[in-house]
Amino acid sequence: MTEWRYWVRENRGTLTGLAIFLLMFGVYIANHPAGLTANVAQTAANKGVLLAFVAMAQALVVITAGIDLSVGMIFILTNCVASYIVVGNPFMTGLGVLGVLACGMACGALNGFLVIYGRLQPIVATIATGAIYFGIALLLRPFPGGSVNEDLADAMTGRISGIPTSLILLFAIVLVFWVPYRRSAIGRAAYAAGSSEPAAYMSGVPIAKAKFAAYTLGGLFAGMGGLFLTFFTYTGDAAYQSGGSYTLWSIAAVVLGGISLFGGRGSVIGAIFGAFAARTTGDMLFVFDVEPLWQPLLQGVVLLIAVSIGAIGLIRVRNRLDWFQ
Repeated sequence: MTEWRYWVRENRGTLTGLAIFLLMFGVYIANHPAGLTANVAQTAANKGVLLAFVAMAQALVVITAGIDLSVGMIFILTNCVASYIVVGNPFMTGLGVLGVLACGMACGALNGFLVIYGRLQPIVATIATGAIYFGIALLLRPFPGGSVNEDLADAMTGRISGIPTSLILLFAIVLVFWVPYRRSAIGRAAYAAGSSEPAAYMSGVPIAKAKFAAYTLGGLFAGMGGLFLTFFTYTGDAAYQSGGSYTLWSIAAVVLGGISLFGGRGSVIGAIFGAFAARTTGDMLFVFDVEPLWQPLLQGVVLLIAVSIGAIGLIRVRNRLDWFQ
């Protein structure tokens, strides 16, 4: 097999996610009254990046053959925390940003601790912690409110030389966090654990460290999403529906991005493309002027199709090892 064919095969999930996004975004722009303007691109980028951060968090856990149903609540909690502490002069704002990210990492680390050392199933552990995170968010913000450093918020949601700042920020985060993680021993161990945990354990792979790192880094990404939400809305809001929605769509984004729900396969970059594709779904319903009562039904159909995509590859698989060849 030639080198480029091998590369395409290894990245076909990511390429599929990119193709789905480009197709949907093309349809959206073709039917948008204003077309592809700087403002339309900026708004689409900002909304897409919000889901992309949560999808990245979900992707890291799914790669280890787990699932994190608390990512949406970490997203909401860090949004509420940011509305309190990301204020004041540049020094105080910087400390506030670090505090929000530390909060997200702490939530992810707790999830990892319960799954690895508490030996709880990921779905059970993260449902429980998600409820706790939302409860804390509700204590902090029983009603929407708070503020954020407006200069920083405007910079993060604006444009640099015509390019949305949010996209530049997302690209930088991928380079700083995902690329080194993917090439590290811990990153490779996460893929090994997702492919076959017993085989990885027998091979001496540090499974516990890999899973803990995945959950912790996932919490960091979800915290980045909550921080960016504060920049986008200038406020904090403990909205349960929003947290649940982002959790659900993060799973859809992971599947659309070519990441196997059985673990061991896929890339965070694919999850990003999947997030932008999933986000474009809602924009398309708006452009086509779909009745509000029909929108949840159509979005549910999209979610069902997205999850079904993840199962198509298993139809011809005779055993689990074939899935990773």
